[in-house]
Amino acid sequence: MQATKQSAFVALFATAAVLASGTVHAAALDQFKSFVATTKSAKGEFTQQQITKSKSGKAAPVSSGSFVFARPGKFIWTYQKPYEQLLQADGETLYIYDKDLNQVTTRKLGNALGSSPAAILFGSNDLEKNFTLSEAGERDGAEWLTAVPKTKDTTFEQIGIGLKGGVPVAMELKDQFGQVSVLKFSNFQRNPALGAQQFRFEVPKGADVVNQ
Repeated sequence: MQATKQSAFVALFATAAVLASGTVHAAALDQFKSFVATTKSAKGEFTQQQITKSKSGKAAPVSSGSFVFARPGKFIWTYQKPYEQLLQADGETLYIYDKDLNQVTTRKLGNALGSSPAAILFGSNDLEKNFTLSEAGERDGAEWLTAVPKTKDTTFEQIGIGLKGGVPVAMELKDQFGQVSVLKFSNFQRNPALGAQQFRFEVPKGADVVNQ
C-alpha cells in the first residue's frame, strides 16, 4: 500500500489561488492560468484514493494528510492516514521518509517534476511547455481542465484538474494502465507566510538513508 501511495505521488511526483476577477464560474483555463501566475506558495489538506476497484471488487482505502509548497520545487507532502509517510523537497532533492521502516530514500529532483502532476502545484510557471491544456466542462460544481503531458516518458497519460473560485479542488490522475487516482483538496490557503528553513529536511535519528 505504501508503494502505491509513493508511486501515485512521485509520479504525482503526489497538490492555490484566487482569480483576479473573483468569478467562480470562469472557464477552467482562465482560473488555472491565474492560479499559476499568482500563487507562489500554499498549504492545505488532501485526500487520495485509487477509484479503480481491485480484482476482489474492494475499493482502495482513502489516504489523507496535509501539504505545504513554495514554487518552484519546494514542498512537504505528509500522509497521516492510514499510514504515516513524508515526502519533502528542498528544491534540489526529494526525501521520502517511511516512518514504519525508519528509512529515508533520496532522489535528485532534476527535471523530475517536468510532466508529472506535481509540476502543476510545485513546479515552475512554464506549464504549457510540458502539458497540452484544454477545457473539460463543468462537473461536481467545479470547472475542469485536462492536462496531457507532451512527453511520453511519464506514468500518467492524462490529468484532470477541477477548479472552483480560482482554487484547485480536485485532481484526477489516469495512468497508462487505465487506473484512476483522485485527489481532493480542502482548507487551501494561498501564499501563507513560510519560514526560510521550512523545507530543510533533517534525517530522523537512527534512520537508514538510501540514495537513488
